[in-house]
Amino acid sequence: MITNSVSNKNWIFKKYNEQDIIFFKENYSLDELTSKLLSIRNIKKEDVQSFLNPSIKNLLPNPEIINDMQKSAKRTMHAISKKHKIGIFGDYDVDGASATALLANFFNSINVSYEIYIPDRKKEGYGPSAESFKKLIDNGTKLIFTVDCGTLSFDAINFASNYKTDVIVLDHHQSEINLPKAYSIVNPNRLDDKSNLKYLCAAGVVFMFLISLNKELRQSGWFNKIKQTEPNLLEYLDLVALGTICDVVPLVGLNRAIVSQGLKILKSKKNLGLKTLLDICNIQSKPNVYHIGYLLGPRINAGGRVGKSSHGANLLISNNPKDVFKLASELDNFNKERQILEKDVLDKILKNLGGEAHDPAMVIHGKNLHEGVIGIVASRIKDIFNKPVIIISEDNNGIGKASARSINGFDIGSVIISAVQENILIKGGGHKMAGGFTIKNENIEKFKKFILKRFEKLNNINTKIKPLYLDSVIAPTALNIQFFNKVNTLAPFGSGNPEPKFVLENMKSVNNKIVKDKHIKSVLVGLDGTTVKSIAFNCVENEIGAYLLKKDNKLFNIAGKLSLNEWQGQSNVEFIIDDISVNKTLKNVVPSSIG
Repeated sequence: MITNSVSNKNWIFKKYNEQDIIFFKENYSLDELTSKLLSIRNIKKEDVQSFLNPSIKNLLPNPEIINDMQKSAKRTMHAISKKHKIGIFGDYDVDGASATALLANFFNSINVSYEIYIPDRKKEGYGPSAESFKKLIDNGTKLIFTVDCGTLSFDAINFASNYKTDVIVLDHHQSEINLPKAYSIVNPNRLDDKSNLKYLCAAGVVFMFLISLNKELRQSGWFNKIKQTEPNLLEYLDLVALGTICDVVPLVGLNRAIVSQGLKILKSKKNLGLKTLLDICNIQSKPNVYHIGYLLGPRINAGGRVGKSSHGANLLISNNPKDVFKLASELDNFNKERQILEKDVLDKILKNLGGEAHDPAMVIHGKNLHEGVIGIVASRIKDIFNKPVIIISEDNNGIGKASARSINGFDIGSVIISAVQENILIKGGGHKMAGGFTIKNENIEKFKKFILKRFEKLNNINTKIKPLYLDSVIAPTALNIQFFNKVNTLAPFGSGNPEPKFVLENMKSVNNKIVKDKHIKSVLVGLDGTTVKSIAFNCVENEIGAYLLKKDNKLFNIAGKLSLNEWQGQSNVEFIIDDISVNKTLKNVVPSSIG
C-alpha cells in the first residue's frame, strides 16, 4: 500500500487467488493477465464463459419471475385490444427518458395511441402528482404507466384510482412495506420480490415488460389479426444500454449482456436521435461505455436540468430528421449551459463551506441553488471529500429540494425513506448511491442530525482514507493494441465491473503540454527507453498537474487505465493518469484486501 501519492490516496493492490489463475489458464486457455483480472473480480469458475461472452439469449430470465409482470402485460393487452389511449409518465433523467422512449417506440410500432408526460424538474419535482395525472386523464388516457418512478407515489395513484384509471408502475427504486394501490407495481426492488434482478435500471425493467407484453400479444393472435410483424425487441437494446450505463447500475448478470449487445445496436445507428447525437458529438469510432456515459448521457439529461424536461425523451422517440436535429442541437447547447451553471454552484459551495467539511456526511443547504445541477455538484463534492453529500436548495416558500450522492457502505435511498417515515421529509426516495427529496426548510437541522446519527452507527466506513484500487503493475512495453484487446475482453466496464487500473513504474516526463486550459498531455519514458503517451484530465489546478509541470528529472510511478485513441484510421494506446507516486518501486508491495 502506497500512502504518499501526490493526491494523498492509498494505492491498494486488489487480492487475487493463484489457484484460480491456474484453473482459468488451463481450462479456458486464457493468458496470465486475463486470468488474474477474472480472479480479482471474483468471477466464479462456472460463470467465466457467460462473463466473457455475455449474451441476451443465455442470461435473459423469464420476465414473469418479477412480481406483477404477467398481470401488467395482460392489462396492457386489454387496453391495446380496446384501442384505449395510454399515458406514459416518465422521469426527467436519462434512465427515465430511455424507459419512456422504449414504451413509446413499441407502441408506435404497433399503432397504439399514447401520450408522454415528463414533469418539469423545478416546477413539479420528481414523480407523478394528482395534477399531472389529471392532465393525462383529461386528455383521454385510460391506462397510465409510470416509468422510473411511482413506487411511492401514493397521492397521485389514489387520485387516478378515484378517476377509475388504472396505473401500472415500472420502476426500480427502493420501496416500503406499504405500496400504493396501483393496478400493478413491477419493481425488482419491491421488498417481496424474489427475482434477484435488483440491479436492473428502469429501462431494464421496461425491456423485461415489453418481452412479456410481446408474448401476450403473440399468444393471443393479435399480430396475426392485424396482419403485422411483431417488433424485434433486440433492436431496442441501444436505449436499454443507454439507461443502464447512465443510471450507473452494476454491470453484472443480464446488465452485462444488455450493454454488450446494446453497444452493437448503437453502432448500427438505428435510433435517429442517438445517431444525431453521435454525429453532433463527432464520435467517429465504435461507440463505447465512455461515449454513452460522458457524451450522450449528459446531453440527454441537460434538458431536464434547464427546464426542457421532455426534450430527452422526444429526441429518442421522434423519426422526423428535422425535429430530431433541432432537439439534439438544443440539448447540446443546454449541456454547455448546464456546465456553466454547475461550475458556478460548485465554486459557490466550496467557497462557503464551513463546518460541513468536517462532518462525516455533508448536508449543504443554500437559497435558490439551481436544482438542475445540485445532483452533479453533490457527486463532485462527494468525490473530493469521499463522503456522502446532500445538497438542499431552499426556495422562498419555505421548501427545500435536495439531491444526494453516497459512497459504498452507506445506503442513502433507505435513509431517505426512513426520514420520510419519521415525517422529517415531505417525500423522497432513491437507491443505495443516490436519492432526492423535498423538505420543509425548518426541518433541515433535524434531518442533518438524523443522517449523522445514521452514519455514526456504521463504524466500518473510513472517509479519511481515499483509496485507489489497482489491478497490476505492467511494463511500459505493454501499451500496445494486443495488450489493450486482452484487457478489453472483460468489457463492458462500469459499476460492478470497474475498468482495470494499472501502474507503470519509474517513469520520467520528457514533454508536457496543457490542453484546453485544464488537461495535461505528457510524453513519458521508462527506464528501458520505451515512450508512453499519457493524459491527465482536469488536473491543471491540482497536485497531479503541479507535479507533471515541474521541471525536474526525478523518477515517479503512475497509476491509471488504458485508452484507445482512434483518429483518421490510426489506433494508439494511451495511458490515462489517475495519480502519481514518488516511490521508486512497488515490486515488494503486498496486495491488500479490497474489502
